[in-house]
Amino acid sequence: MNVNPPLNALRAFEAAMRLNSFSRAADELSVTPGAVAQQIRHLEEWLGVALFTRHIRRIQPTADGLAYAASVLPPLREIVRASVGLRERHSQGVRVTMPPGFAAKWFAPRMARFLTRYPSVALHVSSSTALAAFESEPFDLAIRHFDGKAPGLEARLLCADASHMYCSPEYAQRLALQRPADLTRATLLRDTFHPNWDAWLTTFAGLDHGHIAAITSVHVDQTLLAVEAAVHGQGVLITSALLVEAEIAAGTLIEPFDAHLPLEKAFYIVHAGGAKLREPVRLFRDWLLAEAEVPPAQGRVGR
Repeated sequence: MNVNPPLNALRAFEAAMRLNSFSRAADELSVTPGAVAQQIRHLEEWLGVALFTRHIRRIQPTADGLAYAASVLPPLREIVRASVGLRERHSQGVRVTMPPGFAAKWFAPRMARFLTRYPSVALHVSSSTALAAFESEPFDLAIRHFDGKAPGLEARLLCADASHMYCSPEYAQRLALQRPADLTRATLLRDTFHPNWDAWLTTFAGLDHGHIAAITSVHVDQTLLAVEAAVHGQGVLITSALLVEAEIAAGTLIEPFDAHLPLEKAFYIVHAGGAKLREPVRLFRDWLLAEAEVPPAQGRVGR
């Protein structure tokens, strides 16, 4: 028998333990579930113990599997971290993740300006609502919509946020929206990214829970869908001003009332605490902060 454990099998074991699934481990490793199961059986044969108990569509680590994972997985992850760190220290790439609505409505119209200014920097942009785990994922920066409190991370304010109410001009005219209380006859587009309709209506329309619950509502899980629905006269939405800059400039959305609700949440640039940013990452972060200071009225969006 080889005195060294099968290293490919250790990769499969680490993924299966972390994801609690042979199938999900196979997806991550770009192999079949059968290949993962075979690798783990190979490791079990080498060790002489069972690492998992197999059930129908489910696996469960054995006591030996848990003890083995506690011993070998931390150094495996440290090897990955050190290897990625060495590679990234010499890379001109910047990996950033951000919410989909922010990526499409605020970042995308500005992205070409960064690439023109810094052509040697390779941007890798991921749009997701999931929080980046910097200790296990290859992200340099993340843009998060939260309160800025992140133990172990460094967060810098990019844009403050407030709940603004928008609709199309035709919709406002058709419903004769003169004051916030008139929204009782509107359709509320409830975007899960900005779940603040109840607070907004209580503050500015003086409505109680019963009256708010009686208003027709459509629940959507994507800001882009809510914005498009409002543009096409399907209702009224609450969102960040920076996510509808293009629609406001084009006149396809208006803010009929001077009534916005400041939020504790805001858009922050986040990275691992104590990390020294590589030069391309620092350039990108500073560029984002500078872009956020430019009012859209100066006509820079989309240029």
